[in-house]
Amino acid sequence: MDPFDLLNSSTAIIPAEIPERDALAMVRDLYRDAPPMDGPRVATGLEPGTPAPDFALPDAQGRIVRLSALRGTPVAVVFYPLDWSPGCSVQLELYEQEHEEFTSRGIQLLGISVDSIYSHGAWAAVRGIHYPLLSDFQPRGETARAYNVWRTPDGHSERAIFLIDAGGIIRWTHVSERLKELPDFDQLLAALDLVAVDDHDDKEGLP
Repeated sequence: MDPFDLLNSSTAIIPAEIPERDALAMVRDLYRDAPPMDGPRVATGLEPGTPAPDFALPDAQGRIVRLSALRGTPVAVVFYPLDWSPGCSVQLELYEQEHEEFTSRGIQLLGISVDSIYSHGAWAAVRGIHYPLLSDFQPRGETARAYNVWRTPDGHSERAIFLIDAGGIIRWTHVSERLKELPDFDQLLAALDLVAVDDHDDKEGLP
């Protein structure tokens, strides 16, 4: 029997009982008990003043986002190790909560990791993240390598942020000294002004 027919039939597998606690909340809080992610920085990232390498990566809906198509708009590119991990869950949800700090400066926020588009979609849903999460899945880590933030032994990127001005030039780079260390948010806010544009319409940007 076709698996989809089986699931829709009266003989489908009976789902496990869901505890009284909301199932979505349980998934959302998995990061609290997840194994810690740490390790010293092994890559330093591209220096400010460097033209930002172009990329074309799919978002959670499979739509291709190309950096060069955003020329004329400053972009904050956030490389993070993995969906569902403790530090990444805190960091990227914080940026969702403070998204207006980016949009008020006319900056497009993009998250990038090696996770698949399906992982991105599920993780964004449970964390309430609405800005694009892009998949550097295949060729694995190609974009992270281009920005010199790839961790070969681990198979994922450093925790890094690149602020790219409207002309496509990197103006600020941060690579955490250890994976578990999140970028200081006050320092990030100050750096956003390096690429902010005055003439913008406060629109949300990419869906």
